[in-house]
Amino acid sequence: MHTIPDKDSATRRSPGASFSVPPSAKVLDSVQLAELERTFRAWATDSPRRDVRWSRQRILLIFLLIRHTGAKLNEILDLKAGDIDLERRVVTLAGEDMEKARTVEIPDDLAEELRTALKKGSHAPDEALFRIDPAHVRRKFYEQAEACGLPREFGNPSTLRRSRSVELLRGNLPLHVVQRLLGHSTPNLTAAHLDVSEEDVHHAARQYVDRESRRRTSARNIFFGKITEIVTGDIQSEVTLLTLGGLNVVSVITNASLRRMRLKVGMFVTAEIKAPWVLLAGPEGADQSSAENRLPATVVEISTGKVNTEVLLRLADGTEICSVATTASCRRLGLHPGDQAWVLFGAYSVILNHEAC
Repeated sequence: MHTIPDKDSATRRSPGASFSVPPSAKVLDSVQLAELERTFRAWATDSPRRDVRWSRQRILLIFLLIRHTGAKLNEILDLKAGDIDLERRVVTLAGEDMEKARTVEIPDDLAEELRTALKKGSHAPDEALFRIDPAHVRRKFYEQAEACGLPREFGNPSTLRRSRSVELLRGNLPLHVVQRLLGHSTPNLTAAHLDVSEEDVHHAARQYVDRESRRRTSARNIFFGKITEIVTGDIQSEVTLLTLGGLNVVSVITNASLRRMRLKVGMFVTAEIKAPWVLLAGPEGADQSSAENRLPATVVEISTGKVNTEVLLRLADGTEICSVATTASCRRLGLHPGDQAWVLFGAYSVILNHEAC
């Protein structure tokens, strides 16, 4: 069995480990937010007309800004080009009250999308980016929530803002940092006496956003997602993970590890597969394998050595998977960059890690 050793005391001290949300609360978790984003992106490009695609792209950017900053809809609609600092990867949110302005970190990929939009729109620094009726934005948000299979109200910008705050807290950002980032007033007198500088707030936020970006862009052979099912046997348990990219990954661990890590359905974990444990098959070869995890991929790069060969592949969600095998076996497959292939790995090869989440 392959599991990362669990440190019980560290888990108990982790704020995110014990953070819970009432079942009745309208909150989307990271996997649901990722699925909603995919729905938005598919919709934004699904038109033959360039003007319609550009209009939808602006709605997508509004969604992404709310999703990653936790801002109010009116704060995003009031954004000016000069409020976005692409070099520092931050946006300044103020609305109509500059005295309450705050700076919030954004991920690298969103910064690049904003850079492209700013170039395309040729906006002056004091020019509003989104001259759009709030009711129209809400209507489109509701439509995409329904298209994603969610209840209509889960597309409400306030729900996205609430979801971001919960996501940050589950990610172990201190409450007072989350409050500052979202522009909330201090929740209690104890928190009010915490002397936290703006530099400390933004350092903590930048570390979290960068870690979050690495999950989303998927470091090689690593998945991040939510446990959707646990089947417990006499000695071992099968754990199924739904990744941010919408893939299912299965791991088998001992029941002792399950207890030590306190794993349960709905918890977020990372799953890692070492390159030598990743097997490859040609386009028609997956059905002949007993591997629990079988994922279609595209060959990106092949580095051939005298004894071993490293093959880099990309899954449908953009995750890069590296496989190392003997050069002779790779030659038998006859794969080349651009070819379709199958990535195969057994459930016993999947390392689960809760501490790194």
